[in-house]
Amino acid sequence: MRTTRVSYVGMVAVGIGVLLAAGQDRPSAQQTSDPAIRIGDKDLGGVVTSADGPEAGVWVIAETTELPTKFAKIVVTDDQGRYVMPDLPKATYSVWVRGYGLVDSPKVRTAPGKMLNLTAVMAPNAAAAAEHYPAIYWYSMLKIPDKSLFPGTGATGNGMLVTLTSQAQWVNTVKTTGCMSCHALGTKGTRTIPKELGEFKSSAEAWQRRIMSGQAMIQMVTVIGRLDTERALKLFGDWTDRIAAGELPFAKPSRPQRVERNVVLTLWDGMSTSSPTSRSIRRKTSGSW
Repeated sequence: MRTTRVSYVGMVAVGIGVLLAAGQDRPSAQQTSDPAIRIGDKDLGGVVTSADGPEAGVWVIAETTELPTKFAKIVVTDDQGRYVMPDLPKATYSVWVRGYGLVDSPKVRTAPGKMLNLTAVMAPNAAAAAEHYPAIYWYSMLKIPDKSLFPGTGATGNGMLVTLTSQAQWVNTVKTTGCMSCHALGTKGTRTIPKELGEFKSSAEAWQRRIMSGQAMIQMVTVIGRLDTERALKLFGDWTDRIAAGELPFAKPSRPQRVERNVVLTLWDGMSTSSPTSRSIRRKTSGSW
């Protein structure tokens, strides 16, 4: 893959399990009592625990603004709460823990080449835990028209547009070929109505104003029209109203399991295509790991 501009590029590198095993042959800056965790001068490693003991399948995040662009690296803990974060550029990092069932832990300032045990913070309630759920868990709370309303027979029939022949067609539009093709609906910014948008008689009116904002107004109005505009605006308004009232997703996500924990994610913020960092990333993303 070749790019001319990179923004939040994520690169899957090597697995935690591989790092823990292969890392034993690497020079060690510091060690813990666990012989499986061995790090070099460019690495971080340690164990994540909470009041419940070792925390498996949670993310350890290291972030810095001391490089040419904002930089972050993320790894996942193994079944004993251990992590190794490899090959960090020289800088001072803020490191913290995030995971399902948790709230973000306090950020710890550190540098590569150190052992860093971290304390995870359990979420005090279900609402706090749900703040870190994937956006789709929130979006799944959107109510959809009942199957009995399809196929649509128009204003003189059941009120549904005659172009809507099935419930699946309606769902396809809100999931795949319409709204979600451009927006990560369910994120904090989309599942709430910001006060800056204005004052409205109803959330349906607020959604009408929202989709008419910005340069994509025509496309957004076109898509909502394919859903039956008035009905769709009421359903989206109902969605944000229920969330504002405290309703939470009906399902809880599971933490990464098995091979899902074997990732190292590297994120660079937007950058100039002429910077050395940008050229390096383009080389890496065009090859194989």
